[in-house]
Amino acid sequence: MKVLVVGSGGREHALAWGLTRSPSVSEVFVGPGNPGIKLPARTVALEASEPNAVVELANELDIDLVIVGPEVPLVNGVVDAVQASGRHAFGPTAAGARLEGSKAWMKEVLAGAGVPTAAHGSFTDAATAATFLNTLEGLYVVKTDGLAAGKGVLVTESEEEALLAVHDYLSGEAFGDAGRTVVIEEGLRGPELSLLVICNGDPDAAVALAPAQDFKRIHDLDHGPNTGGMGAYSPVPIVGPEMVSQVMATAVTPTLHSLAASGIEYRGVLYAGIMLTADGPKVLEYNVRFGDPECQAVVPRLTTDLGELCWASATGATLPEVKFRDEACVTVVLASENYPGSPRTGDVIEGLTAAQEVPDTAIFHAGTTLRVRDGALLTAGGRVLAVTAWGPQIADARSRAYECAKLISWPGVQYRTDIAQLAAKMPSAQF
Repeated sequence: MKVLVVGSGGREHALAWGLTRSPSVSEVFVGPGNPGIKLPARTVALEASEPNAVVELANELDIDLVIVGPEVPLVNGVVDAVQASGRHAFGPTAAGARLEGSKAWMKEVLAGAGVPTAAHGSFTDAATAATFLNTLEGLYVVKTDGLAAGKGVLVTESEEEALLAVHDYLSGEAFGDAGRTVVIEEGLRGPELSLLVICNGDPDAAVALAPAQDFKRIHDLDHGPNTGGMGAYSPVPIVGPEMVSQVMATAVTPTLHSLAASGIEYRGVLYAGIMLTADGPKVLEYNVRFGDPECQAVVPRLTTDLGELCWASATGATLPEVKFRDEACVTVVLASENYPGSPRTGDVIEGLTAAQEVPDTAIFHAGTTLRVRDGALLTAGGRVLAVTAWGPQIADARSRAYECAKLISWPGVQYRTDIAQLAAKMPSAQF
C-alpha cells in the first residue's frame, strides 16, 4: 500500500524509517518532511495542519493510508477530512483528539471513567486558582489547557512561582489562547512511564507497545524548564508485563470505554503518560499521537509490520500481535542554544557524515533545513536531531548513542548527558 505520513519532525522521520522496512508498504511519502528523510521515502510539499490540503495531496498521490504524526493536525480534524473523502487515516478524529487538545476536558474524562490521576482543578480566574493552589502541598503543577508544543507545563515546589505562571498563562502572555484556561494539579512523585497504545475502535482490543521512559527537563538531573522531550529509552527495567497490564486495566481501557459511551470510536495511538506512585500508577496526561522522542526509541525495536499495524487500527480490523526485538534502544535529542525558550537557528551542522557511520544507530531529523545557495544542513528549530542507537543491553545502546552524538556539533548545541543513565545499571526487562 501507499502511505502518506503527515508531519515534519523526528517522530515522522522515525515512522517513515519504520514504514520503509514494512513488507506491507510499497511507497512512503512524508509531507512536508525534512531534509533527513531519504529514499525510498519521499518528501512532498504540504501544509500539514490544513485538512483540505492533506485530502488534496492524498487524492493526488492516490494514497491508501494517511498516518497523522503531530497533535495539531489531529485536533484540527485532518482524520475527519480524510475519512470523509473515502480514504483511511491512522489517528483519532477531532472529537477524540480533544484528550490532548484540552487538558481540562481530559481530566473530566478521567474523573468520569474513575481513572487514577492527581488532584486537580481547572481555572480561568487567577484568584480562584490561587485559592486552590493554597490547598496543595509540596509540589505544584500548572498546565495550559490547550496545545503548547509540549512546553506549557510548570512543575515547581514554589507556590509563588506557580502563581506567577498562572498569571502569565491566563493573561495570554506566555502561550496565547492555549493558556486562557489553566489546569492546576498536585505534584505526583515517582518514576514516569510512557505507554503507547494502538487502538482500533474496540475499547477491549487495544494493544500496548513496548514501554518507554522519556526525559522532559532540559538539563541533567531533571533541572531546568520542561521541553518537548530530550531523550528516551526502551525497554524500561522497572516495568514488566504485569505493570503494563495494570495500566491498561485501570487507565487505558476505562478511558476508551468512556469515550465510546460518548460516541467517540477512538483509533490510532493513545499515549498514556503515567506516574508510578507509591499508591499505584496514575495518569499524568494523555496524548493522541506517537510520543516524540518515545517513537524514536520504540519503533526501531518493533518487529511487527508497522504498516500492517497502522492499517488495522485505521480500518477497525483485528490488530496483529506486536513483537519487539530483545535489543534495547536509547535516543538522545540534540537541541539548539536557548531551547526551550527562543532557540537560535541557522547554524551549520557539522560531523553528520561521521556520525552516520557509527554502527547500529539512526539519526532522525526534527528541526533541520538546507541552505539554498550551497545545500548546507542548518538548524531550524529547538530540537534539531534525535540520535537513536540499539544494542543487547541499555548500557550498550546508551554508549553507542553518545558516541554518535559527540561527533555532531554546531554553535550552542546542547543535550543531556544522563539519558538512561540509571536504567543502564539495572537488569533489562524484556518487553
